[in-house]
Amino acid sequence: MGTINIYVGNLSLEMTEDELRKKFTAFGEVISVTIMDDRYIGSGQPRGYGFVEMTSKSEGTTAICNLTGTKLRGQAIDVVEALPLSDKRGVASINTRCNNRPNRRRDIVN
Repeated sequence: MGTINIYVGNLSLEMTEDELRKKFTAFGEVISVTIMDDRYIGSGQPRGYGFVEMTSKSEGTTAICNLTGTKLRGQAIDVVEALPLSDKRGVASINTRCNNRPNRRRDIVN
């Protein structure tokens, strides 16, 4: 199976790692939660996105499908499988499919 790293975007600046962990724990075991901030430039201000690592790819996929677009602290969050930092084959593939979501295709108007 293997672990899965999940990107969570559009987080409220007041969101805590514990709150985020609780949302994902409902779907399986969470290894780590990191909300990114500006500590590297000195301000320490939150950036509005983070990463959740889960032990099971299938549980992570279920979490992605169920949490995408849900509201946390009043903001609809973006939840997708994070791309790997490096891929030896030079190809990154994301195979997460959420069959319970309506098709959000936009028609092009000429």
